[in-house]
Amino acid sequence: MSRVRVTTLANGLRVATDTMPDVQTVSLGCWVGVGTRNEAPSVNGVAHLAEHMLFKGTKRRTAFRISEEIENVGGQLNAYTTREHTAYYAKVLHEDAGLALDIIADMLQHSLLDEGELARERTVVLQEIGQAADTPDDIIFDHFQTTAYPEQALGRPVLGSADIVGRLPRSALVDYLGRHYSGPATVLAAAGRIEHDAFVALAEKAFAHLPNTTHPEPEPALYRGGDFREERDLEQLHLVLGFDGVGIHDPDFYAHAVLSTLLGGGMSSRLFQEIREKRGLVYSIYTFTGGYRDGGLFGVYAGTGEGEVEELVPVVCDEIVKVADGVSEDELARARAQMKAGTLMALESTMSRCEQLGQQLLVYGRPIPVEEIVTRIEGVDADAITRAARRLRQCRPTVAALGPVHRLEAYERIAARLA
Repeated sequence: MSRVRVTTLANGLRVATDTMPDVQTVSLGCWVGVGTRNEAPSVNGVAHLAEHMLFKGTKRRTAFRISEEIENVGGQLNAYTTREHTAYYAKVLHEDAGLALDIIADMLQHSLLDEGELARERTVVLQEIGQAADTPDDIIFDHFQTTAYPEQALGRPVLGSADIVGRLPRSALVDYLGRHYSGPATVLAAAGRIEHDAFVALAEKAFAHLPNTTHPEPEPALYRGGDFREERDLEQLHLVLGFDGVGIHDPDFYAHAVLSTLLGGGMSSRLFQEIREKRGLVYSIYTFTGGYRDGGLFGVYAGTGEGEVEELVPVVCDEIVKVADGVSEDELARARAQMKAGTLMALESTMSRCEQLGQQLLVYGRPIPVEEIVTRIEGVDADAITRAARRLRQCRPTVAALGPVHRLEAYERIAARLA
């Protein structure tokens, strides 16, 4: 019998468990398939603020009581918001799984959204927005996202803007949660020492008030690309150079992931070796991919000194061009091995397995066996890497730069190097 089981409740909530009988803990949580992408422009930041507010008290628990109950048993409780998902999760000893489930269910269904708590939490989130703005290697990714997807929900920051968040009324949170938090939009996942049927029985009672409604689909992703530069008095230039990637359902999704690893995913990668080890132009350089339901991004981040900017960008562009001309079997095998090892090592963590299960059900509608993932990774050959690399160069690039940008060459010149 498979260790992974899934049951759909009458209200549409999917309950999934990954049983690990030899551990003493359980990680569990709710993954809701909505995030910043589901916000109207006038309430940008409401998804993240709502996530904060669900910790601020319910009909049965004060904000302190929520923290106290989970920590009384040595557990951990947290949450996060992305552009397409919002997650609320906990890790506890196996005998306390019922308590953690009850707390999360209480938060999602019975939060008070108290006006006084909201006023305080707005200030907390404004501090978070300010902190991000003061962290250039953090905020540069918001600028990159906005430039890649201008005037779209997918391009707006997860934290929102200070002027909008500072005046979001309680009614905006009530409306957002009422429209988007429902059984069909949510996955309750657990991994660890858990018994599926007993967990389902607890979930049926705990989530009895979660409505069986559907939420409207977000607008389609429309990558455009472009150029963003902001001169700041910083020691380093923070640069992101990116492209239109692929969505999570694209046949080349794993090819792009392996390409990212090969190009800039470790100390043996092409960018790290050429730019840091051989030339000493950066301390930090890496590639990344981000897949959405109907699109994605592929990018390179680098932080470099003002005097190195002029040499850095041509070398980065040259490496991107060269990888489309072919890769060696050794470096391809190494990149596949890195990805495969990361996938298999994650199986040792109850939290990683829980999160993976929740996200897979939201994204693919089914659990993906690890054997299938490994097969897809191993199936990426040199032709797939070439195809993926050439696909990137067919689009208009996105350039986002923060710091001493006056020595960064013109956008048109960068685009020409990549073409």
